[in-house]
Amino acid sequence: MKLRVLDLFSGIGGFSLGLERTGGFETVAFCEIDPLPRRVLAKHWPRTPQYEDVCTLDAARLATDGITGIDVITGGFPCQDISIAGARRGMGEGSRSGLWAEIVRLIGELRPAFVIVENVANLLAGPSEWPGRWFGRILGDLAECGYDAEWENIPASALGAPHRRERIWVVAYPHEIGRLERQILAPVNLQKYRGTWASNSAQHIIDIGRRRRFSLPSDLCLGNGVPGWLGGYGNAVVPQIPEMIGRAILQSMKEAA
Repeated sequence: MKLRVLDLFSGIGGFSLGLERTGGFETVAFCEIDPLPRRVLAKHWPRTPQYEDVCTLDAARLATDGITGIDVITGGFPCQDISIAGARRGMGEGSRSGLWAEIVRLIGELRPAFVIVENVANLLAGPSEWPGRWFGRILGDLAECGYDAEWENIPASALGAPHRRERIWVVAYPHEIGRLERQILAPVNLQKYRGTWASNSAQHIIDIGRRRRFSLPSDLCLGNGVPGWLGGYGNAVVPQIPEMIGRAILQSMKEAA
């Protein structure tokens, strides 16, 4: 049976694309507020429910829609207030990066077996006046939910992408299965995955196997000038990384069985 995924801050589906490539995950709901990425999701996952506002999404609403038994929550929560290119307002209430609190709330309500989170590398370093405080918030919130965590800085270039794109990836799971003892990210061999980058074209992110290409709706590909869909690619996670993490999760579960 496949692990059931709730994909938060979904963007154009990079998390789900990568995880589903493993054959062991199935996305049962998306949550994305931007209309353009929602159109992309609707193209590739036409039967998967979409929700718009993470702040109004809760376990009761999901259950009403027949969505229960969430095994995995994913989320690349907004980076604008922690990125070195942004305002660096932090993760306080009212900041876009403060939407991390909504992931925490849903973890508490749904109690998934795994949580996979991604954000910019500066999450580890900031803020400048108190280095490490932002990431300490992440770990502290997860601990209060009863979750252990492990993390790695995995750049896209480590998997063969034509740009560096450093990102912090966090995998968390309940204390009671802590016997895994960092057996998810620790054994990841990035060298093994070099060369798996299928395409760096703007029209097709990756060939997902069944000779189906992951692309944007044709009417969003505007041709000359600054394309209206460019932000969707810029905000997307590199699918090969969640695929790699997903395979490591499945292997850890097999070894723990």
